[in-house]
Amino acid sequence: MIVVHHLNNSRSQRILWLLEELGLEYEIKHYQRDPKTMLAPPELKAVHPLGKSPVIGDGDTVVAESGAIIDYLVERHGGGRFAPAVGTPARLRYTHFLHYAEGSAMPPLLLKLVFDKIEHSPLPFFVKPIARGIAQKVKGSFVLPQIALHLNYLEGELAQRPWFTGEEFTAADIALSFPLEAAAARGGLDAKYPNLSDFLKRIHARPAYQRALERGGKYEIGKA
Repeated sequence: MIVVHHLNNSRSQRILWLLEELGLEYEIKHYQRDPKTMLAPPELKAVHPLGKSPVIGDGDTVVAESGAIIDYLVERHGGGRFAPAVGTPARLRYTHFLHYAEGSAMPPLLLKLVFDKIEHSPLPFFVKPIARGIAQKVKGSFVLPQIALHLNYLEGELAQRPWFTGEEFTAADIALSFPLEAAAARGGLDAKYPNLSDFLKRIHARPAYQRALERGGKYEIGKA
């Protein structure tokens, strides 16, 4: 039995979704973020030294990191589904987007979350204007342009094909769901990106996505 160590409002929601798409049986061990810090609880360190989610156990095998887990599940349990054939151009796009999701798309969104918190955190009155000014400067000169760069890139990719890899839905689309949902919640993904907006509507309508939400619990990506 596959065990998913699932943190609320986190990347591990994608793993539940993939497991539902694969039709695999699995058990969920739920963990809740600290309501003040929004960090994972210390109990997760007993599962993996980094103390982060997602982590899965599959028999004696423990796998951490979203991309590695997706790769493992598709390779071990996919039976040729949710990834293009090795050696094809589609497989190269698949590998690119699977790693791009966390390696390139997520960092500017995380930076925006950090600087938003700095900008709006309670601080001594003599420090607050300085901190707010720095946060706004960094966001305006670097973070927001980087987010726009990536959204424009992904919008253009979906103008060429229905899914990021090609004609078929793959696990790379699952990997990209988290940064795109984060961008829709707090990164400027709106109606001016019609292809990305349509992508989100289509994945949210998938029965496996809905089943994963039912099992995973409340999911508020804007708070992750």
